[in-house]
This record gives sequence, C-alpha cells and structure tokens, in this order.
Amino acid sequence: MELEKPSAERPMAQAEGCLAVAIRIPVRIVVLVLFVPVRMTWDALVVGGRFLRDTVLRPLGRALAWLAWAVFVWPWVTLWRYAVVPAGRALAWLGQVLLVVPAVWLYRTVLTPVGHAIAWAARGIGAALAWAFGIIGAALAWVFGGIGAALAWVLGGIAAALAWVYARLLTPLGHAIAWLLKGVGLVLAAVGLGVYTAVAWLVRYLIVVPAQWLYEWVLAPVGKGIAWLARGLGWLVRMIFTGIGAAIYWTLRILLVLPALAVWRWVLVPVGRVLAVIGREIGEALGHAWRVAGHISLAVGRFLGRLFRWIFVEPVRWVYRTLLTPVGHVVRDLVLRPAAEAARSVGRVTRQALAAARDSARQARADFRRMLFGTPREPPPVARREPAAGETRTLGSSTTALTKD
Repeated sequence: MELEKPSAERPMAQAEGCLAVAIRIPVRIVVLVLFVPVRMTWDALVVGGRFLRDTVLRPLGRALAWLAWAVFVWPWVTLWRYAVVPAGRALAWLGQVLLVVPAVWLYRTVLTPVGHAIAWAARGIGAALAWAFGIIGAALAWVFGGIGAALAWVLGGIAAALAWVYARLLTPLGHAIAWLLKGVGLVLAAVGLGVYTAVAWLVRYLIVVPAQWLYEWVLAPVGKGIAWLARGLGWLVRMIFTGIGAAIYWTLRILLVLPALAVWRWVLVPVGRVLAVIGREIGEALGHAWRVAGHISLAVGRFLGRLFRWIFVEPVRWVYRTLLTPVGHVVRDLVLRPAAEAARSVGRVTRQALAAARDSARQARADFRRMLFGTPREPPPVARREPAAGETRTLGSSTTALTKD
C-alpha cells in the first residue's frame, strides 16, 4: 500500500544527494514510532468529544434553555398577556368614557358655537375699522398732496439759481486756475531737468569712473590670484583625504571583509544547506508519520468498533427485538391506548366546560354593559337602488336613471 504522497514543493525530476537519502529513513522511523501513540490518543479524544457533545452537552444545553425560558421568560409573558394587557384595555375604556366622550361633547355643543360667534364679531369689527381707516387715509393723502406740490415749486426755483451760479461764475474761475497751474508745472519741470543732468554728470566722473578703474586694475587681479590659490589648496586637501580613505578601505577589506566572506562562503553556506536538508526531511517525516499514524489509528478504531458491536450492541439489539418489542406492543395495546383515550375524553369534556363558561361570562358582560349604557343605536336604513334578493330585474322594473318610471 502506498502511504507516502509525493511532495509538491520538491520536483520529482530533481536529483537528491546521498545526505538526504541517508537522513530520511531513520528520521521517518523514529518519528513514526513517536507519533503513533500521539495520533491514536488524538483520535480517541476527538471521538470521545463528539460522543460527549451529541449525548450530553447538546441535551443539557436544550434542557437549560427550556429551564431558562420557564423561569425567566414565561412568567413575564404570562404577566403581560393575562394582567398588563387586560388592565391596559380597561384603563383605555375608562379614559374613553370619562375623558374623551365628555371632551368631544363639550367641544361640539359649547366651544364650537362660542368660537363661531367670536369669529363673526371679529369679522364685523375688522370691516368697520377698515372702512374708518380708509376714509382717514384719503383725507391725509389730499392734505399731503398740496403740501408736496408747494415744496416741489420752491425746490425747482432753488435748483435753477444754483445752475446759473455754476455756469456763469464757477466754470470760468476753474478754467483760469487750471491754466495758471499748468504754466507753473512747465517751469518746475524745466528747472528739475537741468538739476538732474548736472548731478548725473558729477556722479559719473567723480564716483563711477574711478570705481570702475579700481575694479579692473586692482580688485580683479587680486581676486583671480586668491581663487587660484584656493583651488590649489582644495586639490591638495582632496588628494590627502583620498589617500587616507583608500588606505582605510583596503585595511578594512583585508582585515574584516575578506575573512567574513570566506567564513560565509566556506562555512556558513554548507552548514546552512545541511541544516535545510535536515529540517526539510524532518518536516516531511512529521507529515508522513502523521498520515501513517492516522491510517493505523483508523484501523485500530474500526477493529475496536466492530469488537464493541459484537460484544455489546448485537446482544442488546437481539434482546430489544426478541423480548422488549413484543412486551412493549402488549403494554401499548392493553394499557397506553386505553389511558390515552380516557385522557382525550377528559380533555374534550374540560374544553366543552371551559367554552360554556366563556360563553356565560361573555353574556354576563353584554347584559351588564346593556344595563349601564342601554341598547346601542342601530344605524338608519339606507335606501338601496338594487332590487331585493328575492326579486328579479326586468325591463319593466329597471332601477337605472334612464328607464326608471
């Protein structure tokens, strides 16, 4: 029987070394010997847990749920259904009779007529006030219209006088002041141009020309010499630091990097590959051992199950079929069925008695309500346009609007 599955991570065409082959068989044997008891214990715990869940925990949970319903929920439901709801309906009926009906009667018979009278009086007063204010407004409009016309005539005369003063006096005076200011501005511009030309010539030949000569013949040669000297010093410092850096680099490379590289290449990499092969083989051996232990545990479990069935289940089944079933049928036919018929008869009689009691209580409530409030008024009959149920419609007795007599 093939118990080993080909690994998906390792291709089949890949060549394996002698180290992997030498490690694989001993590791798998040792791991299989260690894993068989663990797998059998695990499977036994799983089967026991499932049996405990199905036979003990689930019925116990249902029983606890029913008990919680009976202890915590059912009393409140009963209290709400048989105490709070009837009390609320009774209070609603009392409120309807004691508050709503008198309030509706008071609104319809007292407040509505009084409100209509007040509204009619308010409309009459409003109409009278509107007529009076209309007359007063017309009178005030006539008076203020005359006053406005007089004011408009006076203001028109004042505006005409002001326009004559602006055209005949202020306009010529403004033109003269503007001509005078324009002449003064031309004179000041000519004087300022002359002063600017003189100052510019003096600044050019006293400051700019000497400064330009000083820059070209003194400062520029001195700056070039300083720049050449700074470049030389920078090149010298750069060469010094380059030599120091190269010496440090080669020193560190020879003393640290090359030994570390040799240790990595010739020691750590081979050891890591060996450890990787060992770890991979141990992992595959664990998986293989777990699967093989599962097959062994399944076989042992099936054997124990069959043994338990042969020793316990089949005898119990034979006893149930050959002894208990006939006795149960006799007990059912002679004891349980007559008892069930008697219980159903008692239940039927009890339901009839309860129905009669409910009808009596309903009739008593109706008589009490009729005694307190009287017989309710029947709605007035409505004239029907359709014929009665016993009559038939003919051409001579039609009820339509076109053919009615």
